[in-house]
Formats: sequence, C-alpha cells, structure tokens
Amino acid sequence: MVDVTLTSNQYGKAENRVVRVTRDTDRHDLVDLNVTSQLRGDFEAAHTEGDNAHVVATDTQKNTIFAFARDGIASPEAFLLRLADHFTGEFDWVSGGRWAAEEFGWSRINDYDHSFYRSASETRTAVLVRDGGTDTMISGFYGLTVMKTTQSGFVGYPKDKYTALPETEDRILATDIATRWRYNTTDLDYDGAYDSVKNVIMTKFCERYSKGLQQTLYQMAEAVIADHDFIDEIKFSCPNKHHFLSDLSFCGLDNPNLVFYAADRPYGLIEATICRAGAPSADQAWMGVAGFC
Repeated sequence: MVDVTLTSNQYGKAENRVVRVTRDTDRHDLVDLNVTSQLRGDFEAAHTEGDNAHVVATDTQKNTIFAFARDGIASPEAFLLRLADHFTGEFDWVSGGRWAAEEFGWSRINDYDHSFYRSASETRTAVLVRDGGTDTMISGFYGLTVMKTTQSGFVGYPKDKYTALPETEDRILATDIATRWRYNTTDLDYDGAYDSVKNVIMTKFCERYSKGLQQTLYQMAEAVIADHDFIDEIKFSCPNKHHFLSDLSFCGLDNPNLVFYAADRPYGLIEATICRAGAPSADQAWMGVAGFC
C-alpha cells in the first residue's frame, strides 16, 4: 500500500433552497436564500477507517438550516454566523467550517401586501469561513449588468501582426459585475454595508472617463475601501461585454456610433484584487471561492 496522509477536508449539505415568509401582519415579507453548510474538524477516522462517530449527517445540517430559518433571517451573513455558532458549539470535534449563501431579491407587485416578483438584477452572496477562533466574512454579488454608452475608450495598446482591433476614444463599456469583498469584522449592519458598497461601485462606474475596464475596476475598488473602514479587500471578475459598431455601408448608410451588435463570445475577462495597504491577508479563507484571482 502506498503511504498517504489525509490533509484538508470538509463536507456538508449544498444548496439548500430556503424561502422564509414573515406573516406577522397581513403585509408579508420574504427572504429567498440558497444555503450551503460544510464542516471542518476531526473527521480523519471517517476517511481512514469508515468510523462515522464524528460525522454530523448532511441531512442533519440541512434540517438545522430550515429549523433556524423558522426564527427569521436578518441577513445572509447573520444567518451564516448563527449556523457556525451552532455547529462549532454543539459538536466538540467541529472546529470550523465554511458556510455560504446566495440571496435572490424580491419586490412587491404594485404594493400588494403578499404578491411579489423577482426584482434584483444581481444575486447577493455571502461566505463565512471559521478556522478555530478566526471568522472571515466575505460578501458580494454577481450578475449586475451595467453599461455606459460613451465616456470610454481603448487606445495605446501594443500592436503586432495579429492585431486587428482599431483604437477608439468613444465606445460602449458594458460588463456583468461579479465582486466579493472581505470584512475585517463580523460586528456589522450587513444589509446597510451591502447597500453602501453596491452604491459606491455603481457610482464609480459612471463617474469618470474609462481608459479600460482594468482602470474602472481599480477605481471602484479604491472607492469601496476608502469609504468603508471595515473592508480590507475586494475582488472583481468582469467580462467585457463587447458592442461592435455595425457596418451599414452595404446599404449606403453611415453609422456615427448609433447601431451596434452585441457579441456574447468570445469576450475579454478582467479580474483584479485590491487590498488595503498594510491589512493582513486571508488567503485560506478565499480558497474555494471560484472565479476570482
């Protein structure tokens, strides 16, 4: 037999779709989450010997998620903290874990008390990593499509025999923003923080002339960190949603930046991580967060 050693491991129940309706009055509210629970700790015997004495069943983790939703969901982040406190407090051998949530936003239909439509343009995300006594909370969103129809260009890049893209100082800039940011505390108004960060990102996307998507991502990240002393790091992963000028010369028409065709692929993919100078890193907490450099 080859000599091997168990190193990192975690397990749990993934993508528990939880919809919690608040019915305290005739005017209802709802929260729609997709929650994943994964535990870390002393599970070596389960792997090496098939001894399940320390294995908290994934079905138990699922049931706990739904039972905790019965008491209400203040925010995705607060809900994950409750789950982490429970599992690490209830089972001595569970030293930590990774809990994640996606939130899908709903709004009222014409102010009716109990009728809703899926309204959020983006999907909110939260990940809590507990490693012993250290909690790292990472929040964010993905799927927020934004566009500016001018005040963007792309010039000054190197050119070789394979370069066909013409320079332009006036183009459409569009992307689907996927971002995650790391808090340096867990004592927060998470909903307020989320709304503030999203507003800063959208504002900075609009404010300045963009010489490239890299510059715009950097400016958005810089503003988020400057305006929020409880955030030490932010990551972006954004496709460049290309809009190419349509050639109408075949029918004798000019096209002064009026008609475009939107190309869905291939696309440029721009990723960046920006950190507060001097802040401690949290590389282990980012492991498993896919799609970000």
